Amino acid sequence: MSLTKAIFRRNCLEKIKNAPKHNQLYKNAKIEVKLFKELKKIKKLKKLKILFYISLPFEPNSAKLIQKLRKKCDVFVPFMQSESFKMVPFRLPLKKKKFGIYEAGKSLRDIKRIDIAIVPIVGVDGNLQRIGFGKGMYDRFFAKLKKRPYTIFIQSEFCYTKELLCDEYDITCDLVITPNINVQNKNMAIKRK
Repeated sequence: MSLTKAIFRRNCLEKIKNAPKHNQLYKNAKIEVKLFKELKKIKKLKKLKILFYISLPFEPNSAKLIQKLRKKCDVFVPFMQSESFKMVPFRLPLKKKKFGIYEAGKSLRDIKRIDIAIVPIVGVDGNLQRIGFGKGMYDRFFAKLKKRPYTIFIQSEFCYTKELLCDEYDITCDLVITPNINVQNKNMAIKRK
């Protein structure tokens, strides 16, 4: 039986959900340090517009880094709409919505451009394309952007296959960050030059 996207997604989710909980704070701290270091390399933080995710219980916790970045950057988060989402400024209080995801309140602002997108993943394939939860929200959102932002995938347990499982429309990254491994997408670095 050959590996499919659905089977790989299921295997990755099982690995993530069964990972030891006792060192989750340590993993989150490592990801936070690595991500902040990477963001400092990219550009002066004061002018960045960053799309960040609000974490689910089994994803790397984004709360501390969002709080830290809000002091220097414009931080936006997804606000679900229909089959995709729009970006809204991060602001409290957060409300629990569809799929158990917390969201900031709706905004009339229509944000057209971001510099960086921090995206949670379930796994990545051989092209470093995202395997998410299967809803396609990030794929639809990225398809609407005029300019592709520098994209960083975040994962608490590295789930990777050399197989090419993703479709053409599945988003890819510039960098994958996990507690133990960073993987730079050399194909994207060439395209940006």
